[in-house]
Amino acid sequence: MATTPLQPPPPLPQQQFLQQQQLQQKALTRVGERSFERIERTNAEMLTMTYGALVTQMLRDQQDDCAAVNKLLDSLGYRIGVRLVDEFLAKSGAPACRSFVDSAEVIAKVGLKMFLGVTATVSGWSEGHTSYSLVLEENPLNTFVELPERHQKGKLLFSNVLCGVIRGAMEMVMYKVECAFVKDVLRGDDTTEIRVTLIETLKESFETGED
Repeated sequence: MATTPLQPPPPLPQQQFLQQQQLQQKALTRVGERSFERIERTNAEMLTMTYGALVTQMLRDQQDDCAAVNKLLDSLGYRIGVRLVDEFLAKSGAPACRSFVDSAEVIAKVGLKMFLGVTATVSGWSEGHTSYSLVLEENPLNTFVELPERHQKGKLLFSNVLCGVIRGAMEMVMYKVECAFVKDVLRGDDTTEIRVTLIETLKESFETGED
């Protein structure tokens, strides 16, 4: 797989951009609801307990090294995201993403709803529309969780698997992104915010040999 330098299209005028986003949000919210009803769901409490046990074991294995656990969770999420794309495309009914901007609302209103049962608000677009925030009012992975002080001080990103999932899924649809938590209710913030930044657009290559 070869890469090409990022060459984003000229951004829309702000008013037109916002109007387009509002229309897309409404349509994709309906798609997300239908997808959520169709997919086989895991009990929310069981998901929380299983994920919590996984993070706890990682902390033990890494001797409470929060930075190392953050990386492991991101790597795990990346592998999950790569594999979830096929199921998402087959079952979601979401329209094709024609741009990075389109993909933001698809993640917020369809992807998160389909697999976690929640939606997010897309906000804080950068001037060139190459960076935005996903704001989650609810995060099922955090349910019943309270971080010990040592893990708060160590800057543990308990739900960092979500960043990895987004990275992996986006790469499968030809967008290489950086994804990071900006706010986390488990660390005392009023909401959960994930920042997604486009690094480059990938170009599929059928050439033989190394990428």
